Amino acid sequence: MNVVDSSGWLEYFADGPNAGFFAPAISQVDQLIVPSICLLEVCRRVLIQRGIEDAMQAAALMQVGRVVDLDTGLALLAAQIGVALKLALADSVVLATARAHNAVLWTQDQHFDGLDGVRYMAKK
Repeated sequence: MNVVDSSGWLEYFADGPNAGFFAPAISQVDQLIVPSICLLEVCRRVLIQRGIEDAMQAAALMQVGRVVDLDTGLALLAAQIGVALKLALADSVVLATARAHNAVLWTQDQHFDGLDGVRYMAKK
């Protein structure tokens, strides 16, 4: 199973230098877990930068994976992970979602570098 964090989705949609790094995780849709908070973050950013049509297209593409909502159990796990690793709220939810589903987290966010279950590529 794979989780791509918001920075990875944005890189992929923008066809940025690291888009190819994220492509394998995104293209394996039967193995793709999408935290609902990533859907929010990505669509918000795309809406601001490119407008409603592009934001809705991004949302549709992200929903080919299995969208996981933030429920009570996941929220409590995210709180523990966030405190233990000193992560921001959204990052703690993303990592908790990956860990709850035994998934690999794909990211270019440096604060995840070196954590178990993380595939990290430095942002170019």
